[in-house]
Amino acid sequence: MAHELDFQRTGAKPHWKPEDIIGTISLKTLFFSDDYRHIALKGILSAFVMLALGGAFALVFRTELAVPGAQFLGARVYMTLMTMHGMLMVFGFLIPLTISVCYYMMPKVLGLERLAATRAAHWSYWILIGAVVLLVIGRPDFTWTAYAPMSLRVGGGLVWMGHLAILLVAISEFLAGIVLTLTALAGVKAGGGWKTLPMMGWASAIVGLLLIIATIPLGFIGLGLFTDWMEMTAWFDPARGGSVKFFLYVFWTYGHPAVYLPFIPAIAILYTLMPRLLGRPMWSYWSGVVAFVLLGLFAMPIGPHHFQPLYTISGWYERMVQIFTLLVFIPSVLHVFNWIATLWSDPIPASARASIPFKFMIASIAFVIYGGATAYVNGQIATDSDFIHNTYWIPAHFHAMFFGFAGQMAFAGFYYLYPYFTGRMYNQRMASSHFWLWQIGLFTKITMMFVAGYAYFPRWVYDYLPLKEWVMPQMMITASGFLIGLGFLIFVINVAWSARRGEPAPEEPWPVEHDEAAPSAVPAE
Repeated sequence: MAHELDFQRTGAKPHWKPEDIIGTISLKTLFFSDDYRHIALKGILSAFVMLALGGAFALVFRTELAVPGAQFLGARVYMTLMTMHGMLMVFGFLIPLTISVCYYMMPKVLGLERLAATRAAHWSYWILIGAVVLLVIGRPDFTWTAYAPMSLRVGGGLVWMGHLAILLVAISEFLAGIVLTLTALAGVKAGGGWKTLPMMGWASAIVGLLLIIATIPLGFIGLGLFTDWMEMTAWFDPARGGSVKFFLYVFWTYGHPAVYLPFIPAIAILYTLMPRLLGRPMWSYWSGVVAFVLLGLFAMPIGPHHFQPLYTISGWYERMVQIFTLLVFIPSVLHVFNWIATLWSDPIPASARASIPFKFMIASIAFVIYGGATAYVNGQIATDSDFIHNTYWIPAHFHAMFFGFAGQMAFAGFYYLYPYFTGRMYNQRMASSHFWLWQIGLFTKITMMFVAGYAYFPRWVYDYLPLKEWVMPQMMITASGFLIGLGFLIFVINVAWSARRGEPAPEEPWPVEHDEAAPSAVPAE
């Protein structure tokens, strides 16, 4: 079915074929190959390493927070772990994982032989690895937002490595943006125009432009912090005439589009998997296209809602930011309605219901609805300023959107691609255990974060008063974190074991099969 849908949209000869890339790759190929499949695979596996590191850091500081009172971490160690967790999960796991899955899918979906600018994709990968090395060595404790002047005053003598890591992340993502944009344009040319471009192409064009535009201010943040710390400049240091307000506006010009950098590729993966697993086209093509364009347009101007309780934003501008923030609900609802309508239009095949990619996809849709509905509170000036800003309500929202939706959708994509990477199928029982542990763990963790935020539990604290409204949620958040960690451990074992001992993948790993009693799906037009 993947072949049929690719051909219908692009008219190009499909080339989906299971193959053992992992088993045949050499060390030389792993390090130096510009083959898009090798680059995508390296990006995916490295992202899993980042998830393991970031998750391990989270489990350590979550153990500290399980009960009130200082247990075994000091404030500085806690802030270092929190910073490393946030930066590794956003810059090292979510964005690279979703983009790397798209790297592998794009040529196949768009009818191309390879990615455009594969050398840039390769450089993007290695520059990101360099950023991670600097981050781990420098061990900054200034949080993932690197707010000045705090990021110029804390972190010790190696904090400049954290500043350079931010600059390298910007360069890496800028190059990825070039790759995605050029590949999307190549798909337009190969497929006969924008009207025949698959959703993967539209998403890649939008997120590619976002990466190119938004990472320029991020690079300036990294370079400016580094030169300020060296006392060569004074962009952000108020003690020497710099402006914290300037920092806020520059950072969030990247910081809010950064939300969409894993979000839009995850949506693209969903639009690629759903019709293939269901055996029918999406309910609406153009509503999805319009939604992608609107997400790209609304991503840039609404960054100031991240600091709207401050004096730096007020009056008509504050109202405008609020309105544009709420308008994001329009493209989000367009996407969700499209997915639900596609699921509802015909019986869901038995093969889809049994597959792990489909289960992760449905769970992702549930989390994007959960996180999106609760985000309505975030966008309101009054409730944000007086109620939830800098409480656990905020990380609850972005954990739902980042991990619940984007992260799980990327895992759905990986499970779908697993036979194409290894030539074998994953173990169904272990994959099911991974799935259910994550759904229980993520839902519990995010819900308890909302509960703690509703009770005004503040962010960035390693100790707290033994209030009954705080103690129970913190214990449950920690317990659910360990469930998520157990699920990931099972996933790693499954990936390693199945690559050698899994069932050989058939020529079509994902055939669409209906129950005998159920009517067949309407053929794709």
